[in-house]
Amino acid sequence: MTKKTDTPKVGMVSLGCPKAASDSEGILTRLRAEGYDIVGDYVGADLVVVNTCGFIDSAVEESLDAIGEALRENGKVIVTGCLGAREGVVETAHPDVLAVTGPHALDEVMEIVHSHLPMPHDPYTDLVPPQGVRLTPKHYAYLKISEGCNHRCTFCIIPSLRGDLVSRPIGDVLKEAETLAKAGVKEVLVISQDTSAYGVDVKYRTGFWEGRPVKTQLQALCEALGEMGIWVRLHYVYPYPSVDDIIPLMAEGKILPYLDIPFQHASPRILKAMKRPASSENVLKRIKAWREICPELVIRSTFITGFPGETEDDFQELLGFLEAAQLDRVGAFAYSPVEGATANELEGAVPEEERESRRMRLMQFQSDISADKLAQRIGNEEVIVIDEVDDEGAIGRSWREAPDIDGVVQLMGFTDCAPGDRIAVRIIDADEHDLYAEPLLSASVN
Repeated sequence: MTKKTDTPKVGMVSLGCPKAASDSEGILTRLRAEGYDIVGDYVGADLVVVNTCGFIDSAVEESLDAIGEALRENGKVIVTGCLGAREGVVETAHPDVLAVTGPHALDEVMEIVHSHLPMPHDPYTDLVPPQGVRLTPKHYAYLKISEGCNHRCTFCIIPSLRGDLVSRPIGDVLKEAETLAKAGVKEVLVISQDTSAYGVDVKYRTGFWEGRPVKTQLQALCEALGEMGIWVRLHYVYPYPSVDDIIPLMAEGKILPYLDIPFQHASPRILKAMKRPASSENVLKRIKAWREICPELVIRSTFITGFPGETEDDFQELLGFLEAAQLDRVGAFAYSPVEGATANELEGAVPEEERESRRMRLMQFQSDISADKLAQRIGNEEVIVIDEVDDEGAIGRSWREAPDIDGVVQLMGFTDCAPGDRIAVRIIDADEHDLYAEPLLSASVN
């Protein structure tokens, strides 16, 4: 029988996107710094914090289910995150929760924890690793550079949940990245609601890092991160003209030649209805120019099918864009009406069955493009980072693949490695999602 200790224990359930995961890491770090124990089960916890997602209906359902499970298994539950910002939703479904907050509410969550589970006396801050408490493996970490968004895309309610853009001071961002690198993190994934807009809200104010002036701006941030000797990967990038200034840094090897850009559609009519800041014609020209500067550039994107008013002609225009753009990785979502989104008021609702049908057609169309691109890598010698190892072999990624959202490189039968190792391999096979490789004789390049 496990001996009960007096140290208060908190459990955490983290749902949603990497931005939400970053919020969870902040809460866990503060809890650990104040002397609380973090436990991985309901039974051992004195209370549970559930960080929710409220973006689409399926995420709302998952979050409400998770809250219900935590209440049944533990009974003392604090709810935070995007669903908490939707007034009355949590309280109506689960009136027994201790409290509800919105997203990015670290101080408020901690105050609620303190009121129900008083802070231990004389906490030992050395119980917290220098990089804080992370939900990712030790070799990569998310680096959040801002909160909120100034756009008002009609399908999205993020600004109503997380507010307008608020950029973190660049000195704080670079200090966090430097701490991560010193702690052994080999890859940082730069995230926000709108990475390209970093610094707009503070008019690109000059900050300081290690005594030197640095502008609060994406290019300056990337230049500084590029000095740290780690992989730097950009996510949630809007296709602003300012992105053109980042491509030379990729060509020079300072940051990874990888862009995650959510184009969402290609039909000018649908983009206008979405209130997206781009046109497909200009995007294709810019992709061509980017690849001329940096031929190795990898682009992944996401698209929405069945948006209100989308016709078959609009959808065919989207497929034509995919053919012309030759994107490396693509995800697609059938449009889902989100409570509070202005798109719900648009005419021309597409039947749910047709929305899903178009999503499947898009993914099938893109799978041929992705398969051709991956097949071109067969025979290449590449360096991959190992993410997982089990009895059957290892799973890793090259710089071309982001964790969790892209495909992987599988090393069947190879177990002489550990997560975080960098291994030299030869690509021997591919399908539309993943690559298959064998280690070279002198595999380790750590």
